[in-house]
Amino acid sequence: MSVLDGKVALVLGVANAHSIAAGCAQAFADAGADVALTYQGAKARPFVAPLAAAMGAKLLLPLDVTVAGEMEAVFAAVTARWGRLDMLVHSLAFCGADDLHGRVTDCSAAGFAQAMDISVHSLIRAARLAEPLMTDGGTILTMSYYGAEKVVDDYNVMGPVKAALEAVVRELAVELGPKRIRVNALSPGPLRTRAGSGIAHFDALVDAARDRAPERRLVTIADVGDVAVMLASDGARSITGDVVHVDGGLHVRA
Repeated sequence: MSVLDGKVALVLGVANAHSIAAGCAQAFADAGADVALTYQGAKARPFVAPLAAAMGAKLLLPLDVTVAGEMEAVFAAVTARWGRLDMLVHSLAFCGADDLHGRVTDCSAAGFAQAMDISVHSLIRAARLAEPLMTDGGTILTMSYYGAEKVVDDYNVMGPVKAALEAVVRELAVELGPKRIRVNALSPGPLRTRAGSGIAHFDALVDAARDRAPERRLVTIADVGDVAVMLASDGARSITGDVVHVDGGLHVRA
């Protein structure tokens, strides 16, 4: 028996075959879970639909968190199909290029608010919708980065945004803990994803990570997915409110 047999997983934010969300969804499916996926908009669907079919995803749904009602529709579809939810993966983040590539000092109020809404408050909204479906407890996971802890060159305003995300993880873990809902963040090392490619000088960041990580290698989306399965399993039942680094040990280097 696989470790997630009979479990239901909802993975938000699959962009393409290289996205972290795709790695988590595939790992959940391989571990025996029924999986539902979301994608953002019609342009993304052709990249996500083949992945959903290949892993046997039961639902493939559109989700733009800036569009009123779309997140509620996703959870309504999960409710109609299963009536419950065991795992939720939140892999959503965005910052406009002008604000992402500029100094935090110069970040616009509108750009900061948008980055916080899409990258952080969407987790709160998703957790609120997931809570009544996790009747037997559950696991909520989101994606952070080391730039939440230390200043990483060119990560700029996303550093404070991810720091806020990690703070929200801790708050949600405390608030939802009595219902046996565990909330954790994964903090992968640099990955060649569509989101990562928006960071200035990203190739140099990736090369430095490979050279400095104790394992002298980059992590993969499969590595992240395997840790997501571990955190969703009963063996991790006492882990909540934590940030779990999946970076080959890169974060221990000064």
